[in-house]
Amino acid sequence: MEYNDVELNNLSYNLALKYDKRTYMQYFISLLKTKHILFFSFFYKIDYNSKIVKKNLFFIGFILSYAVNALFFNDETMHKIYEDKGTFNFIYQLPQIIYSFLISSILNALLNLLSLSEDDIVNFKQLKDKNNLNKRASDLKKKLYRKFISFYILGFIFLLCFGYYLSMFGAIYVNTQIHLIKDTLISFGLSFLIPMIIYIFPGIFRIPALSNPKKKRKYLFVISKIIQIF
Repeated sequence: MEYNDVELNNLSYNLALKYDKRTYMQYFISLLKTKHILFFSFFYKIDYNSKIVKKNLFFIGFILSYAVNALFFNDETMHKIYEDKGTFNFIYQLPQIIYSFLISSILNALLNLLSLSEDDIVNFKQLKDKNNLNKRASDLKKKLYRKFISFYILGFIFLLCFGYYLSMFGAIYVNTQIHLIKDTLISFGLSFLIPMIIYIFPGIFRIPALSNPKKKRKYLFVISKIIQIF
């Protein structure tokens, strides 16, 4: 029944004052483990999510990034590649890379809502009313089964559609594959880099807010929770 990293990070201000005694670095590492796609998928194991589902989310996320980048290759892009004689023009491709990153992030967030079980299990764990506990546990299992089945059906549809589109794209635009792969690696790489930058900031507000229980600094704590969402 001890709190894991996710539960500690989501504690209310009063409970955090009582139970969260972590340093800035420990808090920063907890954000990486629970939110960063690489660490969360392969290295963080003290949570209430299916390990198989987390790994599947990682690879589906890459395919999503690959497919979304391919969708941005239009006649204008092809003409620009022709003008540049096949040279990869990073400045020209940058807006496309950023748009692809944002769209992929939104789609991944929707898949996370559909597939991850952490919030449901934490809510069950925190139930104060112990009446009908077995029935509630049974209802929770059914809910999670539905989520997992829906996730795998939707994931299969995504992979089928995107796989077909990418295979057709590769067959028609053979000489554009290198540009597409570079765009994909850069936009997918942003999902590794940007969170590591964002997670520097929540601890700057959270740790001072909790460092002295006698000084009420709830406003700093609220700011850290808002930044933590991203």
